[in-house]
Amino acid sequence: MTGVVEAYNSDGAGIVKPPDGAVVFVPGAVRGETVEYRVTRTRSGVAEAELCRVLTPSPFRRTPDCPYFGHCGGCDFRHVAYEEELSAKRQRVQDALTRLGGAEIEVEPVLGAEHPRRYRNKSQYPVSAGGVIGFYRAGSHEAVDVRDCLLQPSAANRTADAVRAWMSRYRVPGYDERSGKGLVRHVYIRVNRRGESLCCIVANGRTLPKEPELAGIVLERVPETVGVVLNTNTRRGNVILGERYRVLWGRDFLCDTLRFPAPDGTRELSFKLSLPSFYQVNPEQAEKLYALAVENAALSGTETVLDLYCGIGTITLGMALSAGRVLGAEIVARAVRDAAENASRNHITNAEFVRADAAELARRVSADGLRPDVVTVDPPRKGLTPDGIASIASMKPSRVVYVSCDPGTLGRDVRRFADYGYRVRRASAVDMFPGTRHVETVVLLSQQKPDDRIVVDLDLDELDATASESKATYAEIKAYVWEHHALKVSSLYISQVKRKCGLEVGKNYNVSKSENPKVPQCPPEKERAIIEALQHFKMI
Repeated sequence: MTGVVEAYNSDGAGIVKPPDGAVVFVPGAVRGETVEYRVTRTRSGVAEAELCRVLTPSPFRRTPDCPYFGHCGGCDFRHVAYEEELSAKRQRVQDALTRLGGAEIEVEPVLGAEHPRRYRNKSQYPVSAGGVIGFYRAGSHEAVDVRDCLLQPSAANRTADAVRAWMSRYRVPGYDERSGKGLVRHVYIRVNRRGESLCCIVANGRTLPKEPELAGIVLERVPETVGVVLNTNTRRGNVILGERYRVLWGRDFLCDTLRFPAPDGTRELSFKLSLPSFYQVNPEQAEKLYALAVENAALSGTETVLDLYCGIGTITLGMALSAGRVLGAEIVARAVRDAAENASRNHITNAEFVRADAAELARRVSADGLRPDVVTVDPPRKGLTPDGIASIASMKPSRVVYVSCDPGTLGRDVRRFADYGYRVRRASAVDMFPGTRHVETVVLLSQQKPDDRIVVDLDLDELDATASESKATYAEIKAYVWEHHALKVSSLYISQVKRKCGLEVGKNYNVSKSENPKVPQCPPEKERAIIEALQHFKMI
């Protein structure tokens, strides 16, 4: 079949909307181009397809800069210009907040990365039964041998190569997920901003053959290594790290730095990182993300802040620089110990940390009568639980700052917060993961107050809606939107946007005869295109 790519889905695949039939997802297709595709699967009103041929290339298409792209499943956008990748991510967040969250908010332009390559400070290379070290093929657990990933720093790629050489020299078997046999499961590497590297071998056992030789090969090829660690994980499944660690050489932690806004300017904080502790993978972009979180908290120096899912205390300590008191909660014991040590190493005395499940702590704090002025949350991809949201709302914070790595669960949680009177006031996205479909978002929620209104006086004599109505027909508006944005818009969508702009529309235009009609609402991307058309025709 042949079609025009209109947008992208949440996995980065191009979206084609045939005149009849299901919406089609075409991986590798780029917005604005005409493609030939073959449908391979249909499910729940959606079709999946493979790209056969690009008939009319998009101006956003680029030659992939990675030889593994299309084989390795790590990246989604190496075939498009970076500005198009940012546009796709902004639209993904916008759709999630509008369609899933019901929020009437425009997402700010995505904060792009100055260095979209070699940015990851944490690398997790799966190892297959055949000794292949790389990354999984898209949609599978089949490892692709990757010798130089453009997302990983040089030290990480060289460390993986050193482990590859050790396994080959001493015939160390890789792990077979199907049988549960084999030894080496993952090569897990952390690298800090100084270039220091920490190597961890995740194994299906408590010992490794030739452990001194392993450390020697790693140090020979990666002199900046500060430690080689063995992690034991004998459980079946796809959880990477086990509970048991043993140092083979050096130490089992790294230190890194991040800059935060402070009342007197900017302050650099130092953080200790244990292997299992959560830490944002892109430090340059993390600084932008945390600056947005602090800005949304709007702290004056006297507030109490509750930080849930605090990890090693990054957001907590960043907030402590401008707050009166900050309480951080985290379920991972080693992360809590790191967080307390990080507060001490940075001479921050107004922050404290507890080991607790976020939802349970929120309930406990609420029951104890603590009323934080601000609650910050940075949950895992699955988002917050309904009980957690209810507990946060019961404390009645004036602001909730939600940091999210998944727009879908963020949209769901925003709708749940709305049941307690919390509305989205600001939404900002940060490209933490260039080259991939993933995006980080910071949302500010607060309750509507009676005085949150602006009174505007309009002289209606200055508005001539009838004259504006006559400037362009619906067909002309549709043609303009298609020509300039490659979007198809219905008369219903045009009428909705015209109403928002105060333009006259037929009295009973597209009114359903059913008792409880479900009227589709114009998506934000199409609304912006229609508004541009109305401005072009001087109707607004």
